[in-house]
Amino acid sequence: MAVPPVKASSFLQFHAIRPLIFSISILLTLITILEALEVGGNGENGILKEILRDEAVFRLKELGKVSDREGYLERTFLSPASLRAAHLIISWMQNAGLRTWVDQMGNIHGRTEAITTSSQALIIGSHMDTVVDAGMYDGLLGIISAISAVKALKISGKLEKLQRPVEVIAFSDEEGIRFQSTFLGSAAIAGTLPRSILQVSDKSGFTLQDVLKDNSIEATEEILSKVKYNSESVWGYVEVHIEQGPVLETLDYPLGIVKGIAGQTRLKVMVSGTQGHAGTVPMLLRQDPMVASAELIVMLESLCKYPDKFLTIGEGSGILQKESFSGLVCTVGELSCWPSASNVIPGQVNFTVDIRAMNDKARAAIVSEFSKQISERCDNRLVNCSIEHKHSAEATHCDKDLTSQLKHAADSAIRKLSTHDLGDMPVLMSGAGHDAMAMAKLTKIGMLFVRCRGGISHSPDEFVMEDDVWAAGLALVHLLEQHVVE
Repeated sequence: MAVPPVKASSFLQFHAIRPLIFSISILLTLITILEALEVGGNGENGILKEILRDEAVFRLKELGKVSDREGYLERTFLSPASLRAAHLIISWMQNAGLRTWVDQMGNIHGRTEAITTSSQALIIGSHMDTVVDAGMYDGLLGIISAISAVKALKISGKLEKLQRPVEVIAFSDEEGIRFQSTFLGSAAIAGTLPRSILQVSDKSGFTLQDVLKDNSIEATEEILSKVKYNSESVWGYVEVHIEQGPVLETLDYPLGIVKGIAGQTRLKVMVSGTQGHAGTVPMLLRQDPMVASAELIVMLESLCKYPDKFLTIGEGSGILQKESFSGLVCTVGELSCWPSASNVIPGQVNFTVDIRAMNDKARAAIVSEFSKQISERCDNRLVNCSIEHKHSAEATHCDKDLTSQLKHAADSAIRKLSTHDLGDMPVLMSGAGHDAMAMAKLTKIGMLFVRCRGGISHSPDEFVMEDDVWAAGLALVHLLEQHVVE
């Protein structure tokens, strides 16, 4: 299943001091146990609190300091800060009893084998890269919670009793900031990266192949293909992630089960008119692409808020139902114009459109109707319009059986930590993309969301309460315990 570790990589320079790291790891484990017994005061529960909450929060804060920029968090694919973060993650994986290696796409792996001859592994993971001016929980919470859960099993003596292998993966790139291509790490493991990806350049003109070679990683199409896992070697994939939305906080619930990840369409709309002097062209004679774009953007908002006013929705074969549009969101995130001067009627306006929905047919209907409306309204305003399809991804649905196991584990964690009944656990749709989307091409997936303050993400204001970090880690412990041979 696992490809051999990269032998000559900047990621692995730390092996020169590996004996020291291993000794420190043992010492840290002993200190953790002793402190937990003293602080927790009740044996196993104290240990779990120390590892799953206190130590996990400390590690999140440590990674939050590892940045390529002064004053804010930014860590992109194979950047210097990414290498420093990798050293920390590898040492923590080893401290948890995992065998570690780094693959040819820079993904960090930590694995423990099963007591049985089972070869199908449960993979738990998330991403270690960040956006620009990021928070310290996006992606990282999933990695740290997984390592903490494995460490808790190690201390309890259950790690060597697992009936299937467990592998924790810190994916090298999910955000796609450096090479404008998301899921580099997880898509490589799923085997869905196109061959042309090695020749894609960053803003500095370095190709992905260049960057890999600079880090002593052999980067050829043949080598890259070895990163791909055989689907028969993987039992399933689980990802813990902050919600990045306000639903759980509104419901006052720490954890939520994810039913699926919305499909996504990204468009670029280009509107061209007649450039002219702002003071001399009469209003009735203008062909203004800015005003036309404004009308299109407002129309898009109305279309996505009230699709029934534009589309046939109701009962009957082949007709979309109202619930098909549940969770539909549409966003214009970028707008640019030329020549962009206060006293000039612009000649060209471009804007982006991001459309997401759990139902792929509903999303396609919105895209089709939006395209139709663009054609009609641009004709009415005597401007030229064109649409470029930039990206499309189908909705991803979580596996029912794996989700059931994850829900049972999360319920158990909530009952253990909560002083009162919180009711039924929320079931949510993810509007954001995650590594689970790529991994779904390889195996069945399950996801667990963790409450975040204000629903804020991709911001330094991103925040998760310490007890919610504890709840997430404990849910993974209970999930893993379902795969322990008693």
